[in-house]
Amino acid sequence: MSFFSPQGSAQTQSMFPSAQESDPIKMGWMQGFPPPQDKRLSFAEGTFFEFPALRWSVVHMREFMPTVNVSRGLGAPVQLPQRLDPRIDAITFRPLNAAKDMTWEESLWQNYTDGILILHRGHIVYERYFGALTPDKAHAAMSVTKSLTGTLGAVLVAEGTLDENRLVTEYIPELKGSAFADATVRQVLDMTTALQFSEDYANPNAEIWAFSAAGNPLPKPKAYSGPIGYYTALQTIKKADTHGEAFGYKTPNADALGWLIARASGQSVDELLAERVWSKIGMEQDSYYSVDELGTPFAGGGFNAGLRDMARFGELIRNKGRWQGEHVLPVRALEGIAAGGSKAAFAKSGHSALSNWSYRDMWWHTGNAHGAFTARGVHGQAIYIDPKAEMVIVRFASHPVATNSANDPTSLPAYEAVAQYLIERNETP
Repeated sequence: MSFFSPQGSAQTQSMFPSAQESDPIKMGWMQGFPPPQDKRLSFAEGTFFEFPALRWSVVHMREFMPTVNVSRGLGAPVQLPQRLDPRIDAITFRPLNAAKDMTWEESLWQNYTDGILILHRGHIVYERYFGALTPDKAHAAMSVTKSLTGTLGAVLVAEGTLDENRLVTEYIPELKGSAFADATVRQVLDMTTALQFSEDYANPNAEIWAFSAAGNPLPKPKAYSGPIGYYTALQTIKKADTHGEAFGYKTPNADALGWLIARASGQSVDELLAERVWSKIGMEQDSYYSVDELGTPFAGGGFNAGLRDMARFGELIRNKGRWQGEHVLPVRALEGIAAGGSKAAFAKSGHSALSNWSYRDMWWHTGNAHGAFTARGVHGQAIYIDPKAEMVIVRFASHPVATNSANDPTSLPAYEAVAQYLIERNETP
């Protein structure tokens, strides 16, 4: 989910300056005391999220909006061992629908990468930073946030705190007048709810903008008559069809799940994530969520974290909840995520370029031969897990176009090429 401006999604990448030309440090955004007028960015006016300024903002979200912390605890960080492989830059692959090959390194510039890290068997084999991102800074995860929310939901289901077969309203009676009134917890987890909700960022009249306005933490204009906060906004969403038949990627599902998690566990998503994950596996940094004006974490897209810490989270998921010999999360929950969801329901969603894919617990399953699955966020955010290659790739990016289809052609085949390289490297005597 994006924040304020619908710019970008209907435009092509060729309309924008290149990654090198739009480097946020070279452009000088928000530098100086105070910054020059033409280099200042505003949350209230939305300029902070317009390209190319967003290339600076995605690493400084906490400076623009209220947030809630996710503590890493007081223990020492657990260092990730390194076995850097410089040959990865030269790996070649054929982008989707392209006539010629591209190298891994070329793809990073093509996708406006801010930071990328590859883990193989728990070792860092590749790590690079670009633009405003450095190892000690946090980056906006966008809709990768949904997969963290889905993971927490799957954990509570596995532990019996949430019953996936119960109606949402058994936990949240306030949603009885909404589209969620007759939806089950499982349908929310897998986004097979039938919501009257457009997430077309190019359409200024799409429901996503009203939902974003409700979640905007700034004081509302005097003429504003809409809902205030994510929870109230969820109560206004209407039903479009029959629940359970088709996958429909809708951000309100993640915020409804965040509410379910809070009601069932007695902890908000930031508290639960800190207690169950962030303080358990030796994270380097605290992370944080943006919040609405009532302090509710944006469970659908407001998470921010360091690159290495997101890699640690991905490795925890790859190892089915185990970390250094300890079961941090229940195996059953992570096995469900790795297995994927209904391909028949996904096929009805209109993602024609993602053949054989499915969706479960707010993770995208590729259906490829390696059983790879991924968390995905607009502007190029990803956690890509390949179980067969024993590989985790985490990428932060600031692509000018707010849709995954803009970078999938040079991302998905690149990830598969690296996975194959790592498998073959292991097999070489």
